[in-house]
Amino acid sequence: MLPEPAGTPAIPERPAGQRKVAAATLATFVALFVVSAWQTGFSVGDLATGTGDFFRFFGRMVPNWGYLPRVWGPILETLQIAYLGTLFGTALALPLLFLASANTTTDRVTLAVSRSVLTVLRSIPDLLYAALLAPILAIGPLPGVVALTLFSLAVLAKLGSETVEAADPGPMEAVRATGAGRNRVIVYAVVPQVAATMTSYVLYVFEINVRASVIIGLVGAGGIGQDLLARLNFFAYGDVSTIIVVIFVLVLAIDALSVWARSKLI
Repeated sequence: MLPEPAGTPAIPERPAGQRKVAAATLATFVALFVVSAWQTGFSVGDLATGTGDFFRFFGRMVPNWGYLPRVWGPILETLQIAYLGTLFGTALALPLLFLASANTTTDRVTLAVSRSVLTVLRSIPDLLYAALLAPILAIGPLPGVVALTLFSLAVLAKLGSETVEAADPGPMEAVRATGAGRNRVIVYAVVPQVAATMTSYVLYVFEINVRASVIIGLVGAGGIGQDLLARLNFFAYGDVSTIIVVIFVLVLAIDALSVWARSKLI
């Protein structure tokens, strides 16, 4: 081992307190992993044994391209569900996000109520919304639209309120100095700062909703997911494979378009 050159400063040792915290963190991580693996029955051996069955199953899923013309209608419905859910959710989220932001809402009660509503909305998954709404609103795209509206509202209002709270207070103080009220402060000092970021969030939520609209169709909320479940029930794996390929291409296209659009905005 070569000696260190003269005058080279020695690397200081980490304080004992930091070493103890690091060791405790690592031990906690390992303990949680062991407990979780044991309680869930995770087994590398079972996983390796099932790998062959996995490949044999997918070996039967050769796309039936003759089924392709019947996919376009449900796919279009899926896009429409995602679009309407995003549109309605955005419209409802815009006023709520300003009520849930500390720098645009001076009333503590309004702020607390708005944030509590958002917390409740976010605590319920979109699939559960769809499962609850499908028997109430009838099987079809309507419960899917309502479910994704609630999901989009919760996500956009949460992200938007955090973006508003991070806005530069300088322009807001300047507009207030002119005697403007809260609404004018929001319009002229806050919206110009957060508009591009919020548009990016809306595109991102639409991208998520396209994926989610496939899943909520499994509980009767319309779209291609409903057709996918029907073909699975009939063991029509060729049709299922065709649907999966179309969904995969659609998601890739929307993801690429969304990334391009966000790059132009931010």
